[in-house]
Amino acid sequence: MTGGEWAALGEAIRAFRATLPLVRLEDFGFSAEVDDPFEANTARLSRIGGGVEALAFVDGQQSVYKFFLFREGGDVGATFAFARGEGDLLQATAVPGSYRMLFEKLRLIHEFGIPTELVGITPEGIPVAKQTLGRMLPEKTDVSGLDPERLIPIPSRFLRTDRDHPRLAFLDGVPWLVADTHDRNVVIDATGAWRIIDLVAAPLPPEWLGQMRLFADWIERARRDPWADVLAPVNDADL
Repeated sequence: MTGGEWAALGEAIRAFRATLPLVRLEDFGFSAEVDDPFEANTARLSRIGGGVEALAFVDGQQSVYKFFLFREGGDVGATFAFARGEGDLLQATAVPGSYRMLFEKLRLIHEFGIPTELVGITPEGIPVAKQTLGRMLPEKTDVSGLDPERLIPIPSRFLRTDRDHPRLAFLDGVPWLVADTHDRNVVIDATGAWRIIDLVAAPLPPEWLGQMRLFADWIERARRDPWADVLAPVNDADL
């Protein structure tokens, strides 16, 4: 690389770190020298939950810190892979995600759910996010009516998925599949409103939508009217 290219690379690295700072596990009271740094609580953080994707801890100011664990090969979080089903049906299957998709997922949660901040990433490659603490919903609460004007239920004739409550959301104008918003991934905030704290998502693939006219048509009508019918109304004069 030339001197100019090294300078450009250095500038890009500095800009990236300004957007995504490096943080240490020790900043949260954990030790990076042990096999399982999250095995025990620290003076600052107490564990409140977690699963395959992340471990969640709460501090004394009622803020939740989530540490996203990467898998062998660099996968982190979850997203969807798409395949064409029968007719005008799109099949979505949850698969391991990437850092880029995780950052987009956190944007979606912040936009459509609980306030969420990407604190940084550790030298080990663990992204750390911060959320507002909420109260858990009663078990088996029906969340099918969650924010239907912005998280629009997708008709089953267009899409099937292995995660529940598939919905359509628009992020920067792009249609996304958002799912897995069950009662354990929704909390009650300080105002009493329901807020999503976790989800699985992926942008709906334009290469498939270009071949699925009815689905693509419904998405554009739902963009203007979240209550749009599955099929566009037919003009009597056209019959």
